[in-house]
Amino acid sequence: MEPGPPGSSRPTEPGPCLSAQRGADQAASASLQRAARAQPGRQPLAVAAVLPAGGCGERMGVPTPKQFCPILGRPLISYTLQALERVCWIKDIVVAVTGENMEVMKSIIQKYQHKRVSLVEAGVTRHRSIFSGLKALAEDQLNCKLSKPEIVIIHDAVRPFVEEDILLKVVTAAKEHGAAGAIRPLVSTVISPSTDGCLDHSLERARHRASEMPQAFLFDVIYEAYQQCSDYDLEFGTECLQLALKYCGTKAKLVEGSPDLWKVTYKRDLYAAESIIKERISQEICVVTDTEEDNKHVSHLLEEVLKSELNHVKVTSEALCHASRDLQQIILDQCYNFVCVNVMTSDFQETQKLLSMLEESNLSFLYPVVVISAGLKLVSSSDLHVSASASHTAGITGVSHHA
Repeated sequence: MEPGPPGSSRPTEPGPCLSAQRGADQAASASLQRAARAQPGRQPLAVAAVLPAGGCGERMGVPTPKQFCPILGRPLISYTLQALERVCWIKDIVVAVTGENMEVMKSIIQKYQHKRVSLVEAGVTRHRSIFSGLKALAEDQLNCKLSKPEIVIIHDAVRPFVEEDILLKVVTAAKEHGAAGAIRPLVSTVISPSTDGCLDHSLERARHRASEMPQAFLFDVIYEAYQQCSDYDLEFGTECLQLALKYCGTKAKLVEGSPDLWKVTYKRDLYAAESIIKERISQEICVVTDTEEDNKHVSHLLEEVLKSELNHVKVTSEALCHASRDLQQIILDQCYNFVCVNVMTSDFQETQKLLSMLEESNLSFLYPVVVISAGLKLVSSSDLHVSASASHTAGITGVSHHA
């Protein structure tokens, strides 16, 4: 087993998150631990995740394995890791990658500051890769920072939009039933062809469902299933829930999932994923100005105008100073769009301060950051001059115009 870069194996805080994914998920994330603590003497539920990431991406039709294909300049698997890291009750994340991609994966972990991630070598099939990840969690090795969990989540490295809500649902169901998995309604009717290429029979679409990820299991159940698994199943099988049923007699609880659980499979899916990410990071704007009372009023007026024009976007305003805990928190919460108001200055000092804060936060390593810099100069009580400048600094784009 390969650990991640130094300091990345064990978290002190949840990983980064898209601001559009907070809210109800944050309120739900504590319920799993409360349920575990409800029984006297019980420790909080130990949960880990395994991500098989050893595929070559044949259906993608590109030389780079799809889990490493860039979206907005960042590898797809990094978005999936980010989605899991924001769930503070997931203790460990084990990623199974091929030996030839081990160094690539290590560099991704280091560059994007992923936490709680350990690496194991993938097998030649999906089931063998998952088995490698389970073995790493099961083995009590000296100097190994992993420990056996009570529940293990199995997810795909190329499903980046998994939400905490569905993770919580499958984990809670697995705790009760031994296994659980997300499902979705079938989009197309499934048919079975005969050996001569003609229709043999079709399935009634309303009675069947598509199996999706994530899935969750009592660790002892799924590990026992893989230990008993035949070579044929390890080689040709694809359904983990079926292994739990076949080898352990555990009937999985099926949990209705959201449309966001789709898997990036074809090249066109990369463009769809990019579009979704762009939409999500465009849902919040922060108007920033200095601490002068008159300038706060200007900022407030601009905030109200943006709210009236952009109905579906969250607009906030904050004072700009290094000691501003509110602004620091907005940056930590991953707001990616800023309007910086520079009043009575010609050198855009306020914008420079904001750019410095953003660079210190390394926010632009995760997503593109847009800064609109507006310069306001009060000529008289009835005349207001607006100017602006454009800049591009360390991945932070400054956009502006003159009026």
